[in-house]
Amino acid sequence: MPSAIGHRFFVISIGLIGAAAIAAPSPQRRDPANRTLLLNPDSPEMNRRAPDVARVRLETTRGVIRLELHRAWAPRGVDRFYNLVSHGFYDHSAVFRIIAGKWAQFGINGDPKIAQLWRTRTIPDDPRVESNVRGTVAFAFKDPNGRTTQVFINLRDNSAAHDREPFVPIGKITEGMNVADALYSDYGEQAGGGIRGGKQDPLFAGGNDYLKRNFPRLDYITKATIEAQSSN
Repeated sequence: MPSAIGHRFFVISIGLIGAAAIAAPSPQRRDPANRTLLLNPDSPEMNRRAPDVARVRLETTRGVIRLELHRAWAPRGVDRFYNLVSHGFYDHSAVFRIIAGKWAQFGINGDPKIAQLWRTRTIPDDPRVESNVRGTVAFAFKDPNGRTTQVFINLRDNSAAHDREPFVPIGKITEGMNVADALYSDYGEQAGGGIRGGKQDPLFAGGNDYLKRNFPRLDYITKATIEAQSSN
């Protein structure tokens, strides 16, 4: 029979372990306030004007990528991306379409309810200002005035083809291009492909659960945040 001291130690230890487990943040935990806003795309908070220049930190399963957004390049696109980042839309989202050495695409929310709600929330096109050179970031689209939430990183100079479309850069990578180059690419078009391919329905219906079952090696954006502006 254990001693009274041993019994108390056992109870306290179990209590501490339980408390630690409760306190430990889940990687899939979402801010309820942000989720409420993401389920209300017409709210003023989701449609604010972005700063002229904004900096975004993407924490990925491969490392950190930093972006610099320029509103002068694409005001509607930057406003949309800025507001989505500000309220956690890209947190825990897969980089599901990567063609090695060409581009890396993400932007379907891992929660099917949120993803489907935003699937048709289009913004008017911006005229292209900058070219789709290596390191720039632009919205993917199928039809004119059809940009929603999906964006891609140009992993090479794609200006010869992309500028004609036109894909419109909203910003550029300032740090972590090597991380973007290293994102898992062996699935290619299999894990949903591009908007124009018409094979993304399983991602919108099944979310991250579908991707993790069928494409377990994909990399993810674990958290996307707007970085504080320098006072200089």
